[in-house]
Amino acid sequence: MNGATALIETLADCGVELCIANPGTSEMHLVQALDRVPRMKSVLALFEGVCTGAADGYARMTGKPAATLLHLGPGMANGIANLHNARRANSPMINIIGNHPNYHIGFDAPLTSDIDTLARNFSSWIKSCSTAETLAQDGADAFTATLRQTPGSLGQIATLIMGADAAWGESPGKVRPNALPTRAKIDEQAVEAIGKLLQKGGNNVLLLEHHATTAEALEAAGRIAAKTGCKLMNGTFPGRADGGPGRIAVARLPYFPEQILQTLQGVENLVLVGGQIPASFFAYQGIPGQLIPQGCQVSRLTNIEDDAIDALQRLAERVGAEKSEPVRFEKIAIPKPTGELNTKTIIQSVASTMPEDLIVATDSGGGNAAYPYCQNTSRNSWLSLTGGAIGQGGPCATGAALACPDQRVLAMLGDGGAAYTNQCFWTQAREGLNVTTIIFANHSYNILNVEYARLGVKDVGEIAASLFDIGNPKIDWVGMAKSFGVPGAQANTAEELTQLLEQSYATPGPFLIQANGELQR
Repeated sequence: MNGATALIETLADCGVELCIANPGTSEMHLVQALDRVPRMKSVLALFEGVCTGAADGYARMTGKPAATLLHLGPGMANGIANLHNARRANSPMINIIGNHPNYHIGFDAPLTSDIDTLARNFSSWIKSCSTAETLAQDGADAFTATLRQTPGSLGQIATLIMGADAAWGESPGKVRPNALPTRAKIDEQAVEAIGKLLQKGGNNVLLLEHHATTAEALEAAGRIAAKTGCKLMNGTFPGRADGGPGRIAVARLPYFPEQILQTLQGVENLVLVGGQIPASFFAYQGIPGQLIPQGCQVSRLTNIEDDAIDALQRLAERVGAEKSEPVRFEKIAIPKPTGELNTKTIIQSVASTMPEDLIVATDSGGGNAAYPYCQNTSRNSWLSLTGGAIGQGGPCATGAALACPDQRVLAMLGDGGAAYTNQCFWTQAREGLNVTTIIFANHSYNILNVEYARLGVKDVGEIAASLFDIGNPKIDWVGMAKSFGVPGAQANTAEELTQLLEQSYATPGPFLIQANGELQR
């Protein structure tokens, strides 16, 4: 057995079920190993940003790491934008990066690069000195690292830089998986302090992020809110939020800093559960970076690496909320819209046609705005653009569909962001994935128009206007999708969009809808 086969056998024994690959010459022995170990499903993507974004979507829906197979430093660099998003989502992932044999690196061949330095930007664990003898154990350690919680925004991405000599060399064989890591539990003093604070009453908010957005954590938080009168909120871009009728009603912070400050106005105590103090997405002159309204005190129940489920359950017991009934989203009939297409009617079309247990991946302002309007229709899982690097939505939807083949996935994408990673449509077609994609086709980087106006610029110059315009020439999204093997159609009215959504949900496989109108990005 060579090192590559020992690595794949070990990862499969650890529980890695999927490898999303864009391999090159340095990884041929690993490709051969994947052929020998069919219990690990192998999926080809035409671009590394699709590999990494799909692994992110898979992890958000399963809580388990997929492997990616990327070709040396430039191949990994092509995937970094979505690795950044995955890091911010705390998604577990194993990146296997092929590399030259150690003896070849000194020759400065064309694809030689400093992979370690690139990988440090998004990795919580890196190994670059594997040998054929150690490669299997290194794989087991990489898997363990993806499930070990790290502080702050370090994320849970492991990067195994595999020299070709480690892959082709003779190995002693696969190794046993390591013991699984567990989350740290907070001390009782922290539970007692937050319990006393909430029992005093007043205008208090629990800001729930990461582990605190899981179903068990939300159930406990809902009981606490019912007992103490505090409010429940998520951050602006949670990695995954499960909502819909019957689930705990949680509001979400808006996007712009002024809106966040207004939402939190009058809050006396902001309690952080798994996240951080809200920060402005970008810096603006005259606006604070940390968005804490005057008079608001910040306390912390758990850090990102702590066990938020245990902490919230203990807090519920501490405040006597074990039998309190949480406020849940209620089902409301949403009428199907009519007339011209705009952001409002698109959102209404989506809300009125949602099948049960829909997974939604967003990479657009309009898609993110749809979230609150869709929580009273059907159960759903919402995957947001966590790190702000556009081009996530399509690959993330692809990975979610690979993770949950029996559920429908809806990707709501701006045309600018979708153009970054349109290769995902090819993988969706090849794998027959149940992904419906709506393209907000306004032929513009419209968010930049909004941001430009926030500078106080009233007259947009010709050069600036050209840098925000992607309508010259216009992209034919239906034609592009068809060339990748995905059928599609254009919608020019709300009635057409509603009909196409219902048709796509009822038909297996991928489908693309180009929504034309006066739309936000």
